[in-house]
Amino acid sequence: MSTGTNRWLYRFWVALILAFAGLHALHLSADFPNHTPWFHDWAKYTDEGWYGNAAIRAHLFGRWYQPWDFNPAVALPVWPFLEWLLFFVTGVSAEAARSLAIFFFFASLLLSYTLLRQSGTRRAALLAVTLLVTSPFLYCFSRLAILEPLLIALILAALNLAVRLPRFRRPVLVAVAIGLLIALVALTKTTGIFLLPALAWAAVLPLRQKRRLALQCAAAATATAMLAYGAWIALVVHAGLVRDYRYLFFINTYPKPTQRIWPLVSFWWSFHGGLWIDHILVPLAGLVVVGAIVGWRSPWGWRLLADPVFGASVLAVAGYILFMTVQNHPQARYFTVVAFFCMFLVALGADALLGATGRAPQFGLGLVAVVAGAALLNGAWTLSYALHPEYTFVDAAHEMARFVDQHPNRNRLLVSSSGDELALIGHVPALCDDFGTLPLHDKIEVYQPGWFATWNGIDAGTLADLHTHFSLEQAASFRAFDDPQRNRLVLFKLHPLRDGEVRDQHDENLQIALPGDKFDIPID
Repeated sequence: MSTGTNRWLYRFWVALILAFAGLHALHLSADFPNHTPWFHDWAKYTDEGWYGNAAIRAHLFGRWYQPWDFNPAVALPVWPFLEWLLFFVTGVSAEAARSLAIFFFFASLLLSYTLLRQSGTRRAALLAVTLLVTSPFLYCFSRLAILEPLLIALILAALNLAVRLPRFRRPVLVAVAIGLLIALVALTKTTGIFLLPALAWAAVLPLRQKRRLALQCAAAATATAMLAYGAWIALVVHAGLVRDYRYLFFINTYPKPTQRIWPLVSFWWSFHGGLWIDHILVPLAGLVVVGAIVGWRSPWGWRLLADPVFGASVLAVAGYILFMTVQNHPQARYFTVVAFFCMFLVALGADALLGATGRAPQFGLGLVAVVAGAALLNGAWTLSYALHPEYTFVDAAHEMARFVDQHPNRNRLLVSSSGDELALIGHVPALCDDFGTLPLHDKIEVYQPGWFATWNGIDAGTLADLHTHFSLEQAASFRAFDDPQRNRLVLFKLHPLRDGEVRDQHDENLQIALPGDKFDIPID
């Protein structure tokens, strides 16, 4: 094929990538696509508000910190700080917050390309980016204002520096920059520490012939990361916010099964969860890794195993699956990190096979054919989501905010697990009924909210807490989303008990409808 033809093919390929990437930036106020395999992930109606609530509160209500409520910015300040800066320009809105996530998704695409170009060919880098932009899984989650898009961009930036350390004139100084990125990773999402072995591999492998320099770089990066993170912890302690810092880890400690083999069961669920990403590409990534290990003596196998990007990708996938195994609580959104590195493995494997000798290129062509078919299917799926946006949740949030304003009830403050998300969209002040450093029954006594919102049914424990001070009157209902357990957002007025009565929170009768309540949704 002539050089001119090759050039035009590559231009068409890049144009196709840009077109699919651009789809991610359309209709940012639309719902997380309905009727997906990931419909049950609660990030779409909680996490955008939770992890940005400091920025939302600061701009709307003049305070970033709400005592005794859920304040994740104390432990994870990077994302809310960036949102806080952005809201000065755009105002507070879901579209603005999601545009920030899309910016980091675009940055991750560029960083992915430059990372794979470090030791691979242009076709490998373009193939990886193609798989990323056509993935319906990544289309859904990259458009949410959650922590993963920023986390991925930061770790990819660090990896780009790490694999190029030998090329820099002052590699130790670059290692300091890597250390700062490590601190930002940990202050963006603490699970990012499970990606550090991948980063260490990417940094040390290119320096394996220069052990002294490798040790100097490792020491510089480690010391910088510890000092930067330690400085933030010192600030938290000085501000008296240690309780909020610890609370984030407390709520993310899930109960473990009593069986001795529970780690194996948890590992299976975490490992099997990779199929959330893709039923074709993820198994192919696994086959590439197994093939490289089995064929380590072959030129293509050794090429992969000696590639710091390939090894780092394997360790990144393993590290995140380890995190989900230890946590025993895999969620679909966690696999956005895994998705990037699985796509890298597939692209690097195909490129290595195509560039080998003997029969390997035939296997490479077969792999490319399967990958191309998966990309076509995924591209059609993603295109369908992009061309059929729905706006049920944003409409419900605005309608709820209007209802609250048109029907005053003592206090505009809303209690809800989705409260911060509703504040982001509808600008209604909110408390979280799920999380907080003070029990809900004490928190509502302090804040005296006027409203409560829930999905489809009322949690019996939440009802008991509310019953200590209030009776509930169902006021309105709004349709949203596709989850059969959460497709109806129900709003209640909270009425103080007569003569300021406060019921005993240990009374089991508080978990049922009581005289004075007016609602018809079930108690869970």
